[in-house]
Amino acid sequence: MIARPADRYVAIAACCIALTLVARAQSPGPTPLPLPPPIEQPRDEPYRGALQLFVDATDVQRHLFKVHERIPVAGGAPLVLLYPQWIPGNHSPTGRVDFLAGLIVRSNTARIEWTRDPVNVFAFHIRPPADATTIDVDFEFTSPIEPGQGRVVMTPDLLNLQWNQVTLYPVGYFARQISVEPTVQLPDGWQFATALERTAADRRGGASAPPAIAATTESANTITFAPVSLETLLDSPIFAGRYAKTFELDSSNGVPVRLNVFADKPESIAPTPEQLNAHRKLVTQAYALFGSRHYRHYDFLFALTSRLGGIGLEHHQSSEDSAVPGYFTDWLRRVDERNVLPHEFAHSWNGKFRRPADLWTPNFNVPMRGSLLWVYEGQTQYWGTVLEARSGLAAREQILDLLADAAANYEHRVGREWRALEDTTNDPVMALRRPQPWITWMRREDYYVEGELIWLDVDTLIRELSHGRRSLDDFAKAFFGIAEGSVGPVTYQFDDVVKTLNDVQPYDWATLLHQRTDGHGPGAPLDGLTRGGYRLIYRESPNDSDQTFESLSDTVSLNYSLGLSTTSDGRVTTVLWDSPAFKAGIVPGQQITAIGNIAFSGAALRKAVTDAKSSGKSIELLVKSSDMFRTVALDYHGGLRYPYLERDPSKPALLDDILKPR
Repeated sequence: MIARPADRYVAIAACCIALTLVARAQSPGPTPLPLPPPIEQPRDEPYRGALQLFVDATDVQRHLFKVHERIPVAGGAPLVLLYPQWIPGNHSPTGRVDFLAGLIVRSNTARIEWTRDPVNVFAFHIRPPADATTIDVDFEFTSPIEPGQGRVVMTPDLLNLQWNQVTLYPVGYFARQISVEPTVQLPDGWQFATALERTAADRRGGASAPPAIAATTESANTITFAPVSLETLLDSPIFAGRYAKTFELDSSNGVPVRLNVFADKPESIAPTPEQLNAHRKLVTQAYALFGSRHYRHYDFLFALTSRLGGIGLEHHQSSEDSAVPGYFTDWLRRVDERNVLPHEFAHSWNGKFRRPADLWTPNFNVPMRGSLLWVYEGQTQYWGTVLEARSGLAAREQILDLLADAAANYEHRVGREWRALEDTTNDPVMALRRPQPWITWMRREDYYVEGELIWLDVDTLIRELSHGRRSLDDFAKAFFGIAEGSVGPVTYQFDDVVKTLNDVQPYDWATLLHQRTDGHGPGAPLDGLTRGGYRLIYRESPNDSDQTFESLSDTVSLNYSLGLSTTSDGRVTTVLWDSPAFKAGIVPGQQITAIGNIAFSGAALRKAVTDAKSSGKSIELLVKSSDMFRTVALDYHGGLRYPYLERDPSKPALLDDILKPR
């Protein structure tokens, strides 16, 4: 048969399509481009010379740190400079290389082009000229101007210089093998404090050491410190400001411990003798607990501020801490601010001198792993609470209220059903502390406070098994009290923890700890409270701690009744997973505008919860989401519920014994 022209075109087209499909079927498709060579791994040998680092921190109006480095190099050899990515204490890759700007590299006066690594954006490739023995590196750290950009570290009256933000260092060496000669220029007349040492007398410590806070003058506002390793430098930040004062807390055995207080306004630095005495007892109680010290001197860098970004970050011979301006002047109401100093001080032993092996890395660009953060942070959280009580920074009743809140919080942490505590040690890397919508279901760094409850469990069990002869205090001395005076660090693993616990009190600690960290409940690990002579109960009025917190934070907390909390004007801030509010479809960010036919107020909402207990009627809320309104009915009749710890007279008061000063 002879094909017609139209049929011929159709046949040709069909043939082309068929051939194309066959070709596609036979084609292997795209193949990946090869990755560039990996960044050189660090080795434990000295770098070729000392880095000279100069930081101009005077541009406080524009929040700029201007950096100049002179780095020894081997002329002609390729060089990679790293910007610190993994910051100790953050347990995560939080280095802000995105704030590094204006990077210029020179040899003598000739500019050298740099290239950012196409995979590792924290690495900069440079090839110095053949005759170069040093290169000069200049850049700015453009620090955040407002909180939405990140933590504010510079204001017109205060600054927090963290060396990891202003340092580039050569690849291929352990941080302890790179020597740095640091210099900083501060605004005229400002005072500063740091664990860095400036003179031979300062390095020795003792009575001849100058005070940690030193005043700059118009002719002497540039400070050069003694050479240190890069490891020590990044572990030794600076606080500086217009208003500052040092308080000596302890100088036993020639080892000074100082509280260096900085503030937005000078009137905030007004501790009473009783308040200072509690801070001095913090030091003596820590020594009684750990039985050693692992620093030549220790400096609390403490900012009372509403302008500088909040912080609580541990270092070996210092800590970066902050609190509200009323820390001293509003003492009776600010108990919520008093755990930061005990917690960070305890980290000098647990976390800095001794730290989990997978959290120690040879430099600041090797990834950290946090499998034992429930020891590093969880036990430190426990010791922080214990030291807070033993020093008198908080009264026993205040500590009991805080523990009741912790217990209730984790009793309602329903995410324990699917996610083990140990998996939350990945949160610093996964979440980077960004906001999350459903914390009670997703969980978030629960190794801190749930870890604290686990270590209370261990402490009370040791006391019970040994009939009061031993406690977790004995573990602290045996585990952290080794090598008096050694600065260290000494790493540990799970088996080391278990062995020392067994040396203190024989028991199957490995199984217990695995059950607590790998298990799923039901309920929170409250055996320590129960064994300690207390039980968690709920009452219809908030405990003193909760009442004060609601007043100071301007919130309405009904977490354990309706399962939500709001601001004083009705904006929903928290909704507990599977709570009555959750089941009614209320989510954070919505606005409760009315309860029934009454405009929203905290008092009206509490009254509605109380009335529903006896009336049996649902609680009706008018909820606004964006520009839409809807009426929500909450079928809840359990009344108001606030957590308390109630003494159980049938059991010995082990918790009371734990909180008593030594």
